Formats: sequence, C-alpha cells, structure tokens
Amino acid sequence: MEHISDRVNALAPSQTLAMSQKSQELKARGVDVINLSVGEPDFNTPNHIKTAAVKAIDNNFSFYTPVPGYMSLRKAISETLKKENGIDFAPEQIVVSGGAKQSLCNVVLAVVNPGDEVVIPTPAWVSYVEMVNLAGGKSVEVPATIENDFKITPEQLRSALTPRTRLIMFNSPSNPTGSVYSREELQALVDVLADYPDVLVLSDEIYEHINFTGSFTSMASFEAIADRTAIVNGVSKAYAMTGWRIGFLAAPLWLAKATSKLQSQYTSGACSIAQKAAEAAYTGPQECVEDMRKAFERRRDLIVGLSRTIPGWKVNEPQGAFYLFPEVSSYFGKRNGDYVINNDSDLAMYLLQEAHVATVAGSAFCAPGYIRMSYATSDDNIREAMERIKSALALLV
Repeated sequence: MEHISDRVNALAPSQTLAMSQKSQELKARGVDVINLSVGEPDFNTPNHIKTAAVKAIDNNFSFYTPVPGYMSLRKAISETLKKENGIDFAPEQIVVSGGAKQSLCNVVLAVVNPGDEVVIPTPAWVSYVEMVNLAGGKSVEVPATIENDFKITPEQLRSALTPRTRLIMFNSPSNPTGSVYSREELQALVDVLADYPDVLVLSDEIYEHINFTGSFTSMASFEAIADRTAIVNGVSKAYAMTGWRIGFLAAPLWLAKATSKLQSQYTSGACSIAQKAAEAAYTGPQECVEDMRKAFERRRDLIVGLSRTIPGWKVNEPQGAFYLFPEVSSYFGKRNGDYVINNDSDLAMYLLQEAHVATVAGSAFCAPGYIRMSYATSDDNIREAMERIKSALALLV
C-alpha cells in the first residue's frame, strides 16, 4: 500500500539535484561528464577547521547538542556579525541548524499560514517556492531580467506587496544569477518595505563572502527594518564546508524562539562535531576565505569571456556567488537531427547528452529561457566545458 500525503505530492523535486544525479549516472557508465550543475565549492575544507573537528572527536563531543546550537558557536557567530557587518544579534537570537536550507525552511514554517503571501524576487533558488508550498502559502514572484542584472526595482516590489503579504525572501549575492545589490539599491527597497510594517524580511546571505564588488551590505543593517529582519548564513560556501551541514538563523528573539521550538520537534540540535568545526571557521584565520574568493573571481572572468564568444547567448557579468546565468532562448526551435530544442529544459538535456556538460534549466529558478552554470570547478574544466558547449550548439540548425 502506497499512500503519500498531499503535502509531499505538491512538492517538485529539486532540479539542481536531479541534474547532478543524471550527470553522476552518466559518469558511472564511463561518460566523461563535466558537471556545471552543482552549487558547491570544489575546494577542500581548510586544514585548521578539519583539525578542530578531530579535536572535538578526541574530546568526546559525541552527545546531543542544544537545539539552537552550542553557546560557544552562537557567541562566535554573534561576534562575527558585529565585526564584519556591524549588526547586533545576541547569541540568544541565533539558531544553528543542519544547513542554511533548514534555517530558511524553519522560518517559512514558523511564520507562514495557509493563504499567506510570500514575495520572492526571481530568478530565485529552486527551494524557495517549494518551502512556501510546504507551508501552504502563496508565492508572489517578482521577475527581473538580464537587462537589469537580475535586480528588481522598488516599483516592482511595491506592486507585489498586499495586505496578505507575510514575508519577503531575499537573496544577495544571488543563486542562480550572481547578482549583488549595492547598499543604495537595497536602501531603495527598504524605503518601500518601511511602509509595510507587518512584512517580515528573510535575507539569505549564504554567498556573502563570494563577492567581487569589494563590499557587502546585510539587510539587517538598515534601522527601518532591523526589528523584523532575519538573516540566514552558514559555513558551506565561504569555508568549503557543504557536507558539514551547518547553517544559522539570526533573527528577532521571538522568531529565534519559534524556530528553535519547531526544530526541537523534527531534528533537534545540529551535529556536535560539525558545530565545533564551524566555530573554528568563524574564530580562526580568514585568509582561506579570501584565497577562494579570488579563485572564483578569476573563474568568473574566464567563463564570462568564453561565453561571450557563443553566438546567440546573452551574458552579463555576475558580481558574486559562482554562477553564470545566460539567456539562451535564441536556440529555441532549433534541432540536431531528431532532437528539437523547445525550451530551456530541452537545451540543458541536449548539452548533457551531446556535449556531456551538466547545467540546470532556468525554469527551475522561475526563469524560463535561461540556464545556470556553476563555475565552481577548475579553469581547465571551464575551458573544456565551454568548448564542448560551443561545438554542440553549432550543430543546431
């Protein structure tokens, strides 16, 4: 007997994970696939962080952890936010979870009731809409395009807000576009949000340190909305610790308590060893973060330059994260033999089958007509992947 809840049936599977799995299946059959679909750094976790984890094992950090996280880690996060971003969150306002994804979902489940509206600037990470679906809410998408570097305007934001709006989910630097809002651009959005005091702001800042603009502004740094802004961050991207599964929420105390209550009933506290490793990440040397950031910036320049040699692609220059999001609709309606490109999903699958390069269709990010490519891979892989893509696209007529 198979009986799946309506809640689960209503969810769409993650297309980023699905494409990554397909590429792994091809690799297992001996096909030389270059995977540009995965959203994780290709670097190893820095040695001082790994050493801290080994020390934690030796010191028997092997018991259940407090639901919101070890106080020592929460203090380290609090001090980091103050030092790097000038924002004040007491340790009691911080909840550590099994990754930034859980932190985001905790907030959505804690504040969104069925029928509540959640504003999501798009293109957006694949899981935002599905988290809202899980809570029974309604996603209100605010679309931006490559012509304005995938940034929404204050006028667009104001038109999307209604008396039913409960939450806005914001992301800068952005997955999938790499866009980074300047302080002036954020201020213009904050000026709109100031007129809607019942709207909670949830800012996903997980790519904060992979930023090529020279500055970063947290949404929590604006006084007009500081008392109703929650930020999510973690160690996965900046410290190459995706598998350690440590993210955190910094939020108004009432929301921190609510998410901790929720988390206590379905996962409890995050892994003890991973928490001690994360503590070392925040309190230890930071040169590793800058070294990786520089490598990503070099790769950004490489993939943008190569992409601009491909006929028909529209490419901007992303200012952060490690993604390129070209507009590819000029290839729709073309074919190679019996294979016809009708949409971005067809094109992504064609590139996997013909070029053996894994990408992700833009429709997964609420942006049909685009594809996402991760340049979190070696320079040689980027060069080879772009050559394969260019050759495969040349076969379409």
